[in-house]
Amino acid sequence: MRLTVFWQRMAEHFGTEYADTFARDHVMSELGGRTVKQALDAGWEAKDVWRVVCAVMSVPGERR
Repeated sequence: MRLTVFWQRMAEHFGTEYADTFARDHVMSELGGRTVKQALDAGWEAKDVWRVVCAVMSVPGERR
């Protein structure tokens, strides 16, 4: 998954402004105690981060 697709999906689910806030502020144990942005900066694949976001935030199947 390309980062552009990842951020598009984040915006579609959370809204454009909240997607950025969520990515900066919400720490998830499933990401090793990191935020979305920290995980991506640490080298996590966007598709893997998206899967964690989907699982933790109960993203509906049609948006996954």
